Amino acid sequence: MKSPLLKWAAFLFALFHVYVNVFATMSELWFSAIHFGGFVALCALSSNERNADGVAPGMAMKILNVVLAVAAVIVTAYMILFEDALYAREAEFILSDYVITALAVGLAIEFTRRTTGWFMPILILISLSYILFMGRYISGVFSFPGLSLETVLYRSYFSEEGMFGMTANISATYVFMFILFGSFLLKSGAGDFIVNFARCLAGRFTGGAGIVAVVGSGLMGSVTGSAVANTVSTGVITIPMMKRSGFNSQFSAGVVAASSTGGALMPPIMGAGAFVLASYTQIPYLHIIAVSALPALLFYLTVIFFVRIEAKRLGLLADKAGDHESIWRVVKQGWHFIIPLAVLVGLLVAGYTPIRAAAVAILAVIASSWLSPTPMKPGDIFEATVDGVRTMVSTALLLVAVGLIINVVTTTGVGNAFSLMIVEWAQGSLLISLVLVALASLILGMGLPVTASYIVLATLAAPILFDLIAQDQMLTALQATDLPASVTATLNLFGGDPMVALREMPLEMRQILRQELLSPELLTGMLLSAHLIIFWLSQDSNVTPPVCLAAFAAAGIAGTKPMATGVTSWKIAKGLYLVPVLFAYSPLISGTWPERFYTFFWAVIGLFALAGLLQWRLDRPLNLMTAAMLAVGAGLLMWAPLSVYHHIAGALLVAAVVFWQRYQEKVANTAQA
Repeated sequence: MKSPLLKWAAFLFALFHVYVNVFATMSELWFSAIHFGGFVALCALSSNERNADGVAPGMAMKILNVVLAVAAVIVTAYMILFEDALYAREAEFILSDYVITALAVGLAIEFTRRTTGWFMPILILISLSYILFMGRYISGVFSFPGLSLETVLYRSYFSEEGMFGMTANISATYVFMFILFGSFLLKSGAGDFIVNFARCLAGRFTGGAGIVAVVGSGLMGSVTGSAVANTVSTGVITIPMMKRSGFNSQFSAGVVAASSTGGALMPPIMGAGAFVLASYTQIPYLHIIAVSALPALLFYLTVIFFVRIEAKRLGLLADKAGDHESIWRVVKQGWHFIIPLAVLVGLLVAGYTPIRAAAVAILAVIASSWLSPTPMKPGDIFEATVDGVRTMVSTALLLVAVGLIINVVTTTGVGNAFSLMIVEWAQGSLLISLVLVALASLILGMGLPVTASYIVLATLAAPILFDLIAQDQMLTALQATDLPASVTATLNLFGGDPMVALREMPLEMRQILRQELLSPELLTGMLLSAHLIIFWLSQDSNVTPPVCLAAFAAAGIAGTKPMATGVTSWKIAKGLYLVPVLFAYSPLISGTWPERFYTFFWAVIGLFALAGLLQWRLDRPLNLMTAAMLAVGAGLLMWAPLSVYHHIAGALLVAAVVFWQRYQEKVANTAQA
């Protein structure tokens, strides 16, 4: 969006979103359709501008882009003008219905292809083929007789499960407002303040420059919610800083990519992730960010452990006191950047909706900038708004297009079939189910952004993960001697053995039994555990080869090989895989606060041991004996069902390795002296 006319169109389109989200009352279907049509038109018209190499499209392509932009407007107008007629006709289409609905689906496919490549369009085409005719040729649980073209187009265009359903509404409300908020915050200069603040906090520790990169990326990522945007905005400062301090280029890029990926996991904002989770699970936003704090801290501590171990290997020293400004000076210069975040969190705690809170926080960014030497002027406000729209284009088009897949999943019941497949392959094992979901998230993440990947996978896998997580609690409850008569009667239908009964009873019966045995609070915690597992695993595509966009962006800044950087970032971001295991097997999410802190304390030591194993060193290289001690210690620490005595034994094993290596280091230094 380089031309003034297109920038003004983007600016006015953003104002429309803010107005509808904050002040107006509009049909969700209409709002989602306008959201889609506007972004298609902006994307099509911006394609007529010169690219980064200065090459403009040919006249035929320019005409086609204009035609597609007009078609997007027509698709939107048809929804608004003929809503009642569509309701009346349902699947008994007239010619114009065929043309408009097919055009809407075609636009979603084409512009998703333009913005993100071929993966998503191919997935949509396979899904539509499945619901139309391909399902009847598949045997087993995925067999589906097929629906008529009219029914599929109607449900794709005009139902709450289709293009303009829940995912499009999430895009037009939560995601748009928080991307706009992040754009304003970055434009105001908050990025430099966050990096300087992080350097003051962490610079005096061993590997200080790397820890600065981790802390800075975490703070910034919570606002932006985009791993790639986070990598680019902080990496241009922190990667050169790490290289100057002695870290090699590839490790520096890997650290920034890994820590930028974790930004979407970090409260209080979590990008738009927490709001998507809240909408999808109907669990309050404040509860989600409260229980997400300790897991996010575990992830970042894991990355810091990798940084510290690498700094020890390289013999790097902590920053001297005079190497950077004092924390009070940095806070004095940039304290006003804290105001918008405080306003946002304060309004959310006070009970304001996330959308209204984001709108007020945007105004707070503008107002607080006038407390700095570089206040935001009208031109800066205009550019920040346009940047927000520009950032939103690919996300908006993807989330609308995901609705086509969600429609197929809900209509055909393929989500239940997928769950049955996991049950069949995993044979009731929660751990194997986690591995299968992790593989599925990686495959989906190759073509989808995190939010879209989470929505698709949550639709498919969240019910079965929730059911498997709940089974352990149910088994414990069924060991009681004073069971209700209805529960006893249910068990007797399956021979009276609780374990056999839970394995063999139908899912519907197990759901009823679950409601009788477990408290609503515990059920809510386990539901959130299932969804957070999927949300965390959905982040892995940012750092896992062969498609790892955050790592590729970091490699571009560091001047390293993209794939090698991806491998490094994948290793450093191991918390994305290890912490979700705690969600499934420990009370880190579903327990009481004392139980959460207890789990967190032992997990920190366990993750430190695992980081040492993956790097094959702590203060010094490991040998087989010390590696075995760390492995056993980590297992005892991370396995929550074990007793406190097991955890203490694990901690003593890890401590023994640390003290032994420090003793060896002292002896070696004395000999050299």
